Amino acid sequence: MTDNAELTASFTELYGTAPEGIWAAPGRVNLIGEYTDFNGGFVMPLALPHTARAAVTRRDDGQLRLHSTDVPGGVVSLRVDELAPHSGHGWAAYPAGVVWALREAGHPVTGADIQLTSTVPVGAGLSSSAALEVVTALALNDLFELGLSAPEIAVLGQRAENAFVGVPCGVMDQMASACCTEGHALYLDTRDLTQRQVPFDLPAHGLQLLVVDTRVKHALGDGAYAERRAGCEAGARALGISALRDLPYEGLDAALETLAAAGEDESVVRYVRHVVSDNHRVEQVIALLDAGDVRAAGPVLNEGHLSLRDDLRVSCPELDLVVSTANTAGALGARMTGGGFGGSAIVLVEEAMADTVAKAVTEAFTAAGHAAPGIFPAVPSAGGRRVDPAA
Repeated sequence: MTDNAELTASFTELYGTAPEGIWAAPGRVNLIGEYTDFNGGFVMPLALPHTARAAVTRRDDGQLRLHSTDVPGGVVSLRVDELAPHSGHGWAAYPAGVVWALREAGHPVTGADIQLTSTVPVGAGLSSSAALEVVTALALNDLFELGLSAPEIAVLGQRAENAFVGVPCGVMDQMASACCTEGHALYLDTRDLTQRQVPFDLPAHGLQLLVVDTRVKHALGDGAYAERRAGCEAGARALGISALRDLPYEGLDAALETLAAAGEDESVVRYVRHVVSDNHRVEQVIALLDAGDVRAAGPVLNEGHLSLRDDLRVSCPELDLVVSTANTAGALGARMTGGGFGGSAIVLVEEAMADTVAKAVTEAFTAAGHAAPGIFPAVPSAGGRRVDPAA
């Protein structure tokens, strides 16, 4: 990862002119509320200090040139009027998809030279793709004076990932990258995009939230995510509701009996149980944070992990090992975060215990023959913004 001066110099060498600006958008970690966003439910992400940055200059000739300092290979050159969904392009599909989504929405984006660099770990469940989408949209919004709000930028990023790249994700990742603020978690209603910034000052409580990157790569485009989304939608249809968000937690047991009696697949029953109970867990954690009782969120994280493991079945042995080892070593609670099948877990821990817990997890991975995990504290950080001196 280069600093802004190096990125400017690299861009200038590559494209023959200085960039008009540099923008940054963060990855995120989700505190609670998993697989709820595409069901119209509640989520609670926070932005990480890890960001994707983009140096960008406008073009008016219809040419889109993309380059990443993190991926081997040269410049990817595309025509904005020839961009088409599901046309490949690897990593470049994310920024290209944003240009496509902007133009589809009627915004006059006539081309750009873009160079990207990122410190968001790829495949770790920390939304490296959303960071690329949001930073691209932010830059083009500013340079072409489109007047889009942060939530509108997030929705465009989601459309790029859904329709152009082909991953049926909800809007949480892009909203977190675009809208989070430093020192807060984002309490987001994904149905109407209303949001509240919830103070999340862990040091003031003597706590840390550790992110443990298992280094097990996941690919959400492989069908498992889409299968779970389809199962959730089938459950909602069978219950006669527009989305699982509409099923109150108090009515869950009766709804599960209804699904079973109707002969719905047992996987649908499990998915419904997870989504409705995880929406409830978000509300529990919000109440605890508002009351200043952050430690009591630990057991709720544990419950969330069991639900993801047993009902949604998106965990993996490495994620389970993080959770069990951390809790045995004295953590307050832990769960996998993100789409699963690898990626990262979060661990809520007393600050004084953070090193002990991290050491226990690392040793457990070594003993099990796994590569050492990446472990770092989650520091609630700012959302997308312009970062060069002209900002």
